[in-house]
Amino acid sequence: MPVMSAVEATFCRSALWRSFAGRRVLPWVLADHLLTGEVLEIGGGVGAMAAETARRFPITRLTVIDVDPVMVEVARSRLARFGNVTVARADVTNLPFEPASFDAVTSYLMLHHVIDWTEALTQIAQVLRPGGALIGYDLTDTRLARVVHRADGSPHRILTPAELADGLALAGFAQITIGLSWHGHLMRFHALRRSGTPETLAQAPAGHFRPE
Repeated sequence: MPVMSAVEATFCRSALWRSFAGRRVLPWVLADHLLTGEVLEIGGGVGAMAAETARRFPITRLTVIDVDPVMVEVARSRLARFGNVTVARADVTNLPFEPASFDAVTSYLMLHHVIDWTEALTQIAQVLRPGGALIGYDLTDTRLARVVHRADGSPHRILTPAELADGLALAGFAQITIGLSWHGHLMRFHALRRSGTPETLAQAPAGHFRPE
């Protein structure tokens, strides 16, 4: 999983983004979903979303990971005031957690950075408890997204909603919901981990996928 480009890192550190992420983005992504128990945020960056999550859900135990050591240190400093948050460096394609460790996993605009995104989804399914939710949003594969990332030069693999839905089903998720926003440039997704072992998850029916 690649680190952020210099452009993205600068943007994520900005006060404008931190404010917008907390006030507008997180409520939109979560919609009516309440975070409880053990929650893992993957690719947490500087901790903008995590800070608002910890504030809104103080009884939730939140683990925030990122592969970029600079982002990890910034997030640790920003989130140190919260007693319910742990920050660690980890790769989403090789998660260092026991199976069925989390009640929910969140992903905010980071999945397109993961070239081996199918393995990332498999890893996420493994660390989720049966019935646990994957909640997040990301870019969709549009011309604008491709142009911006080619100009930026950062490694990326931008998905279509159908690709994401198929990948989630193969990884062991059901009740998959994907909705488009911002003129089709963003997609919000929610899926539940099915019961079973990693081997049986890959063989079981996928369940229903529906657009929002």
